[in-house]
Amino acid sequence: QVQLVESGGGLVQPGGSLRLSCAASGSIFSIDAMAWYRQAPGKQRELVAAISRSGITNYADSVEGRFNISRDDAKKTLYLQMNSVKPGDTAHYYCEAAINWRDYWGQGTQVTVSS
Repeated sequence: QVQLVESGGGLVQPGGSLRLSCAASGSIFSIDAMAWYRQAPGKQRELVAAISRSGITNYADSVEGRFNISRDDAKKTLYLQMNSVKPGDTAHYYCEAAINWRDYWGQGTQVTVSS
């Protein structure tokens, strides 16, 4: 059974940095596109950043220039480097990946930006 486990969330002050990780485990033959989503209380889940198998990235306008998505296929791990965070970045962050031609989600990790 394939699993995605996020880590790295927590409390961070405005302007600070945080790095999220998402580790995939299980019987994995193929990992295609991977992405980070977030959901704040009372709001819909939104795409934060995505990265293709070849490394092409795209970002939500709200995080462009501040966040960086990357992947290490040897470690089967997805990352999200969050810089210059703002209170509006507070949300539950989820990892999503196309693994073995199926879509998988992690349980998420909470990020709270507050002074």
